[in-house]
Amino acid sequence: MNHHMRRLSKIVLVLGVLGIARVVCAAGDYAVVVSKATADSADWKKVVDALLEKHQARLIVYSGKVDEGIAQLKDPLPRFACFVATPEEAGRDFVITIHRETRKLDEDPYTDVVWGIVTGYSAGDALRIAAAKEPLVIRKGAAGTGIDLNLFDEGRWYSEGAAGEYWVKPKGEAPQKNKGPQDSTNALVSTFNDYQPDFWMTSGHATERDWQPGYSYKNGQFRCAEGKLFGLDLKGKKHPIESQNPKIFLGAGNCLIGHIPDRNAMALAYLGSGGVNQMTGYTVVTWYGAMGWGVKDFLFELPGRHNHAEAFFFSNQAIVQKLETRFAGKPREVFNKWDMEKDRSIMGGAAQALGYKGDDKNLKDHLGLLWDVDTVAFYGDPAWDARLAPRSLPVETELTEKNGEWTFTVRASKDVKLGKPLAQLLPRRMKNPALLEGEAFAPVITDNFLMLPSNLEFTAGQTKTVRFREQPAK
Repeated sequence: MNHHMRRLSKIVLVLGVLGIARVVCAAGDYAVVVSKATADSADWKKVVDALLEKHQARLIVYSGKVDEGIAQLKDPLPRFACFVATPEEAGRDFVITIHRETRKLDEDPYTDVVWGIVTGYSAGDALRIAAAKEPLVIRKGAAGTGIDLNLFDEGRWYSEGAAGEYWVKPKGEAPQKNKGPQDSTNALVSTFNDYQPDFWMTSGHATERDWQPGYSYKNGQFRCAEGKLFGLDLKGKKHPIESQNPKIFLGAGNCLIGHIPDRNAMALAYLGSGGVNQMTGYTVVTWYGAMGWGVKDFLFELPGRHNHAEAFFFSNQAIVQKLETRFAGKPREVFNKWDMEKDRSIMGGAAQALGYKGDDKNLKDHLGLLWDVDTVAFYGDPAWDARLAPRSLPVETELTEKNGEWTFTVRASKDVKLGKPLAQLLPRRMKNPALLEGEAFAPVITDNFLMLPSNLEFTAGQTKTVRFREQPAK
């Protein structure tokens, strides 16, 4: 929101069938964080410069580790932070540090900036991602696992559990079940090269080096080499992928697909020849799934309400909220080793550090939330807007301000129970927000977002409100 709009006595953000509440970057709202070594590279400097120009951003250069750069975000604190990094920098520890340190920029336990990592096998790949300006309205979806095709104008998905099964939704028609060959490699490659979806989602078995489209049956693979994605069918034939239409990729249930241990990484290939501009993926083995599937839920439950970066951000804040309410006062950083597939003592050590003894019914949830909260990567410009095309929603929200008081109004047009929290970025940073009305919702109101916890129920025609105001700092 620009400074002229901030002067208005009444600010209104509306989300409904026809309107989407968007936070627009103004000067000072965005920071580019980069190491000195990367900033000094002529090729990578072009990436940094593209982001600085696009967002009227300020530059933060650090000499040591990324936490030194994050500390410089504190004053002034931007709305968005983009970390430009080479593949050698953008490993698992880099991702985990960003998660942990961006929650420490003010006093509350929640993430203080909407962030992303711009990287690539080459600086050219990263520059393509950094330079993207045109928002992506997602109308064509595709997946290697089941998705709701009715959320797209057209789409297709291939089953990971039933050999040869796939579904297609042509424009203006209902989804149709089809039967094809057990080896779907060529069809999946064609989906990238010829069908050119705006959205791609996978689950199932994966590592940093491959993805297996068949979860419970034998199928081919997706692999990577030198920043290129390709399919390898059951006969050993290689099917190159070159798909440069802008798209987002959600590795909702894949182990390790977001981990960049070196340049031979699937994430870099997706960001390269796969044409992916934004990607969410686990840097560890996934077993609990709250973060990855949570991103999907925030995108799908109220289609068009959140863009991909916001879905990632709020999926993470929903986990923090659960840790704050169910497991208040317990340590947060009990995991400092992540190779669970190699070291089976990791979980036992974490349980012991949390004080669990025996078979406690809360243990799985506690460990799962802590496992997911720091380990999922978001690659791409966090202010690039990519979201599903809006459809009729069962609720609409309105955020208004008058005489220093803010009112968040929810109106329901249908009976509905929301599985994910109802959340919204605020139009600007709020100073010490204090709740005036709506305690029954147990809302989370921070300086940069508002969130009503999950499992909210509404009846058709119902209106509910939350009011708050800013207070002078104590």
